[in-house]
Amino acid sequence: MGDIFAQLMDRLGYERYALQGGDWGSVITSRIASEQADRVIGLHLNLLFAGPPVGVVDPEAGVSVEELERAREREAFWAPERGYSAIQGTKPQTLGYAMNDSPAGWAAWIIDKVHVLCDCPGGHEDKFTKDELLTNITLYWVTQTATSASRIYYESQRAGVGVAAYIDVPTGAALFPKEISYPPRKWVERSYNIVRWTEMP
Repeated sequence: MGDIFAQLMDRLGYERYALQGGDWGSVITSRIASEQADRVIGLHLNLLFAGPPVGVVDPEAGVSVEELERAREREAFWAPERGYSAIQGTKPQTLGYAMNDSPAGWAAWIIDKVHVLCDCPGGHEDKFTKDELLTNITLYWVTQTATSASRIYYESQRAGVGVAAYIDVPTGAALFPKEISYPPRKWVERSYNIVRWTEMP
């Protein structure tokens, strides 16, 4: 994966560069930083994935009660919301054909995710206009890319896109309160060279 982006940076004329990623971009930029560490001057992430360390007597040692509670709260919140990931990760073609055939079905699929992911006191309609939402939905439907958009879940499960090695690239983290994952800093530091850690209000 890193080779493709290295080639792109070469074509754009950049020998060295920084990376920023959130959501799938967090996974992708972490992989690039791992594979192209000599070219990446810094990594910034606004979604971090890190579980309890394995092979230690007490994975929670040195982790504050507040951090553990926050990590557990996010895990509990997302537990019943992962159905979309399971379907896209196992049956992207089936889902894609159904969504391409039904603009109303695709709208329901997208709006459900926007509603769950929107950190808005009044819900997603306080943040996005109907025109903005319909533009997003229409772009997928007109281009018939529901299937290809879903396949990243399927393909990543089979390709093992996670980063196995420690990332030595200087890494900044911006953690938002309602993010999908909110791991304790100590757990994250086992995988990343964290130089800045910002907990957003």
